[in-house]
Amino acid sequence: MSHTPRPSTEAIVAAVPELARYARPAVVLHPRRGTPGPEHSSVGGPLLWPADEPWPECSLPDVGSETGVPATAMVPVAQIFRHDAPGPWWPDGIDLLQVLWCPNEHWDPPARQADCAPVVEVRWRRSADVTSRSTDLPAPSRYDEEGYLPQACLLDAEHLTDFPFREELPVELQPRLEELVRETGDGGDVITRVAGWKLGGWPTWHLTYPMSFSCEECGTTMTLLFTAASDAETEVVVGRYGDLRVFVCPADHRHAFRVDLH
Repeated sequence: MSHTPRPSTEAIVAAVPELARYARPAVVLHPRRGTPGPEHSSVGGPLLWPADEPWPECSLPDVGSETGVPATAMVPVAQIFRHDAPGPWWPDGIDLLQVLWCPNEHWDPPARQADCAPVVEVRWRRSADVTSRSTDLPAPSRYDEEGYLPQACLLDAEHLTDFPFREELPVELQPRLEELVRETGDGGDVITRVAGWKLGGWPTWHLTYPMSFSCEECGTTMTLLFTAASDAETEVVVGRYGDLRVFVCPADHRHAFRVDLH
């Protein structure tokens, strides 16, 4: 199947110069089946995990256990090293991002987690601090859907500039962006709907109107950190073959994150 090539950032900004102020860097993490090690950026691969740090478990009620008992081990979703995906989302001194989730749907999740979705954990690390690595990572004792068990994949990073969905822009810019999208290719939006596994950039809003989230600790508008996408390569399926997104506070990565299912 052929796909409409995305215009260069320069061409997009030349067509609508006002878009330049809304540009955000992003890294699309193209997964490909492989055998990643703990030293690799990966989806569904082994994590660089300290031997003295307990593996996270979920004991929250879910569709498989109304009591959440027994607790089940979380599963690795993604591990990303800074050298593979540099960008403004990295806190000072941090070079490793790890995302895990409970492979069960939660209908009444804690605040900041997404309804009808896995419960997510995010860990930031300095890889040099992991001097003794755990080699015995537990498997979940139960899981609701195989779509929540990512297949092991290596990642091919594509660095690009992302732009917001037109309804996140001032109303006077929206017709011009819509015209540019219409003039590009066969009608598909390759300018503002950069989808797939992704770090940074803008969220896609093809199902609902755009929403924004504020940090509950400082009130700062949160930004998109990470997108886990439903796809055939990883065999991940979230929602109605949609995306699970993690938003963070750009003022302090230690503030609580927010999960959204779209």
